[in-house]
Amino acid sequence: MQHTPLSPEDPVSLGGFELLGRIGQGGMGQVFLGESPGGEPAAVKVIKPAVVDSESRQRFAQEIEVLKTVWGPRIAAFLGADAEAEQPWLATEYVDGPDLGRYVKSHGPLPSLLTAALGAILAEALSAVHTQGLMHRDLKPANILLGPNGPKIIDFGLAAFSESNVSLTAPNQVVGTPVCMAPEQAAGEKPLTSAVDVYALGAVLLFAATGHYPHEAATPYMVFHLVTDPGTGPDLSGVPAELLSLLTGMLAHSAEDRPSPGDVVQQCRTVVEAQGMKIAQARRRLTAHTAALRDRTGPGNAPAPRPARPVVGFEHLRTVTASAPHAPQSPEPTSTAHDGAPDPTPVTMREEPDPAPRTGVDTPEEVRREQPAPGRPPTAARRPKEPARTLRHSAQARRTAEQLRTTYAARAPF
Repeated sequence: MQHTPLSPEDPVSLGGFELLGRIGQGGMGQVFLGESPGGEPAAVKVIKPAVVDSESRQRFAQEIEVLKTVWGPRIAAFLGADAEAEQPWLATEYVDGPDLGRYVKSHGPLPSLLTAALGAILAEALSAVHTQGLMHRDLKPANILLGPNGPKIIDFGLAAFSESNVSLTAPNQVVGTPVCMAPEQAAGEKPLTSAVDVYALGAVLLFAATGHYPHEAATPYMVFHLVTDPGTGPDLSGVPAELLSLLTGMLAHSAEDRPSPGDVVQQCRTVVEAQGMKIAQARRRLTAHTAALRDRTGPGNAPAPRPARPVVGFEHLRTVTASAPHAPQSPEPTSTAHDGAPDPTPVTMREEPDPAPRTGVDTPEEVRREQPAPGRPPTAARRPKEPARTLRHSAQARRTAEQLRTTYAARAPF
C-alpha cells in the first residue's frame, strides 16, 4: 500500500514508532505508516487535535481495550497505544495489501471457489471474536485487507461486548455501513447479537462474488429503507449457483434465520470440496491469486502517470452514524483501510503509448522503392524502422545515400 510524505505539522514519532509517511485519514484521525525500533511496520492511528476532548478520549480508550481483547491469525494485531497522551495514538499491525473493495473494483469479482475460501477464513476469524464475547459490527470490504499472507480483518473501532450494557454509541444511534448493515442494526434495535456480523459477512461475500451489495440505492437513506423493509429481499443477481444457498441464508432478514459462523465455515468447505479441492489448497490459491494480480498491476510495474492525466481512484460507502429511525442523507465518502483511513493506492490505468510524430507520408514512387525486387531477400537497410523515425525521414535518408553512392562511383578509379 502506498503512502505519502509527512506534512510539516505531522509528528515524526509517537510512542517509540518512527513515522515514515501518511497512509490516509478518517473522520477523527490520521493514520501513518510507522516503524518500531526493531523495524516492525505498523499502522499508527492518531486522533486529530481538533477533536481531542474527554468524549473522544473515552471512546478511543474503549477502542484500545477492545483491541487488546481481540486476537487471532486473521486479525490485525494490536501493537501499542496511549489514550492519555497529548496526541492519543494507537498502533496495529500493518498489512501490505489493498482492501477487498478496491481489489474487486480493480480486478473484478472472485471465482466461486476463492469466494468460498475467503468466506471460510473470515467466518472462522469472526467465530473466534464472538467466542471472546465481542462482535465487529462494521465488517465491510474496506475492512478486509488482502495481505501477502492472506486476508486480515481490521478496524474494530465499533466493536462492542455482546453481553455487556456498555455501548460505544448513545441511545437511538445507528452506527455502521448501510450497504453491509443487518436489518436489526439499521433499525436501531438493542441489544445486537453476533448475527449482525454474519449478515455483514454475507454482504461482503456477495460483493466479492458479484461486485454489488444486497441493497444499493442513490442515498444512504434509501439504502436504510431497503434494508429494513421485510418485503424487499437482497439482490442476489449474478451469484454463482454453488453460493446461492449460502448467501441466501446469511442475508436472511431475521437474525434467527441466519447460520452461525461455524455453519458458514462448513458450508464454504462443502463448496470448495465439491470442486475437487481441499480447503487448505483453496486458501493458498486465494492468497496466490490476489498477490499475483496485485503485483502485476502494482506501482512498481505500472507506467509512470503523465502530469496532464490525473490518477483515478474508486470510492466506497463508509461507516455512518445516524439517529434511528431517520437515516443520513449525506453523500458517500471514500473507502477506508487501517482503522478508518482511506486507501490512497491509485488504480492503475492502462496507458497507451503516444503515436510517433508524422511529418508527412511517402509518395507512391517512394513506396515502390521500399519493396524488394522479386526473388531478392530484403537487405539490412530494409529492416523495420525505429518508432521515432518517420517514413519521410527514411525516404530522404535513402535518397541522400543513393546520391552519395553515385557520386563516389563516378570518382572511383576502378
